[in-house]
Amino acid sequence: MCGIVGAVASRDIVPVLIEGLKRLEYRGYDSCGVAVFNDGLKRARSVRRVHDLDTQIRETGFAGTTGISHTRWATHGAPVTVNAHPHFSRDAVAVVHNGIIENYEEIRADLRAAGYEFESQTDTEVIAHLVNHLYKGDLLMAVQAAVTQLRGAYAIAVFCQDEPHRVVGARYGSPMVVGLGDGENFVASDAMALAGTTDRILYLEDGDAVDVRQTQVTVYDRNSAKVEREVRIVKAQDSGADLGPYRHYMQKEIFEQPRAIADTLEGVAAVTPELFGDDAAAVFAHIDSVLILACGTSYYAGLTAKYWLEAIAKLPTQVEIASEYRYRETVPNPRTLVVLISQSGETADTLAALKHAQSLGMSETLAICNAPTSAMVRQTKLTYLTRAGVEIGVASTKAFTTQLAALFLLTLTFAKLRGHLSEAAEAAELRHLRHLPVALQSVLSLEPQIIAWADKFAHKEHALFLGRGSHFPIALEGALKLKEISYIHAEAYAAGELKHGPLALVTDQMPVVTIAPNDALLEKLKSNIQEVRARGGQLFVFADADTHIQSSDGIFVIRMPENYGALSPILHVVPLQLLAYHCALALGNDVDKPRNLAKSVTVE
Repeated sequence: MCGIVGAVASRDIVPVLIEGLKRLEYRGYDSCGVAVFNDGLKRARSVRRVHDLDTQIRETGFAGTTGISHTRWATHGAPVTVNAHPHFSRDAVAVVHNGIIENYEEIRADLRAAGYEFESQTDTEVIAHLVNHLYKGDLLMAVQAAVTQLRGAYAIAVFCQDEPHRVVGARYGSPMVVGLGDGENFVASDAMALAGTTDRILYLEDGDAVDVRQTQVTVYDRNSAKVEREVRIVKAQDSGADLGPYRHYMQKEIFEQPRAIADTLEGVAAVTPELFGDDAAAVFAHIDSVLILACGTSYYAGLTAKYWLEAIAKLPTQVEIASEYRYRETVPNPRTLVVLISQSGETADTLAALKHAQSLGMSETLAICNAPTSAMVRQTKLTYLTRAGVEIGVASTKAFTTQLAALFLLTLTFAKLRGHLSEAAEAAELRHLRHLPVALQSVLSLEPQIIAWADKFAHKEHALFLGRGSHFPIALEGALKLKEISYIHAEAYAAGELKHGPLALVTDQMPVVTIAPNDALLEKLKSNIQEVRARGGQLFVFADADTHIQSSDGIFVIRMPENYGALSPILHVVPLQLLAYHCALALGNDVDKPRNLAKSVTVE
């Protein structure tokens, strides 16, 4: 969440800062701002989007060779101008910050007692005043001293009036990279912000501080010792890719799923541990259980994988919400494979859960991730990269289905190692996986029918989603998508739980979306459908063609193109994505940037 771009150069750096913010805007869009040195510290801020900030800057002739910028997802204080970054201290120090400072109130009290005045409600303003208070002529030393007093997570970029050609960055628990240019250097929260400017990237480690100057970059570790961090060539993709025929990035990304799945499965000729890393065979040989840690949509991917791993590979599997896992007592097992799932690989709660699991002696770790240079990939022993490409829409779509594809491969790998997958079954499952892009294309052709349903949904206040077995997590994901972008209150239940409470909510004003694959639970699900109809509820059923569920009074049916067995959840989630998208569209919502949300959750 939130985005940082900073630079020291000999040219006007404002266009680079603005372009970087545009690429990072999906991470936070409650407000944005830029500060530069130009005969003193100058600042421009907006509580609208980066485009508005750009217009404001162009009209005022705002320019400078040293600067920092920020796009905000609000944590402390409402999205109003005084809370927007950069924050100043007495027009001498400027700071931008990602993360949360947990002890900001006590620091603020001390600084107020020292005579500092606060204009915002943010935790970030204390950093600006603290650095200013500790400044004795060397900005690096002031920042290093300040961060020793901070408790929480942060990535910060700081510059000051007295040293106008220098930016100091520091990180702990929030990502920060350094970009190396020709006679100019940069800091950012993501390499993507620097796409087109530089592809030479340093990844800072927790506790690092960096001194960025026009022709020199120096990194210091938490002990203030100079260190070398590896320079990587990162061909970051441009988030401002052409929308083509699509109205929004979310719609584009939904329709990119056949290609994303194909790319994720590229080169998979056989089921083998080496798909997950050179050391995977040795690691997998002694694994007797799996622990999946993830948040949000990735958590639902993990819940789906639990059904696969236990039913197909016969491997005991737990799935934990990463933000809860490290705050409860658990029973660690060193023979557990800890699987982390994250689109960005920078999800703060999931990274913290990884560290906690490792501290308990569970060292066998696997990241399923869409970002090859992310912290999660660097901190785990094994990796499977999903190759979904850049996902800009805040509501995840193609990242989710590619995660499921990777998790199904993991399932087949353990099934084969444990003697539960014959050669014939392996060949059949690989054929099914290779056919997935074609099957997904057929599902996408249902869009016109889903648009008609969205017109019925758009003005409802509540919706219920039902699924059974491995399709229950898909119902959860469908309800989440509808909530995220249409703002319709939606809940998901295992259909068998209807009679244990949720049935009391069913009326003709609450649409009930039902996932109906032709599996072992179909007849049970049909009974649940009748329970809803008996109470006057309206059902919207995504049914496999051979389920014999017919449209009738109060029952609307869209037929899925084919039954896809264990991989059916990957197909059934796509129409739920389209339903959420078209409901939001009908309501006139900002589909790609829903209120109160951001893409990469880098705060706890």
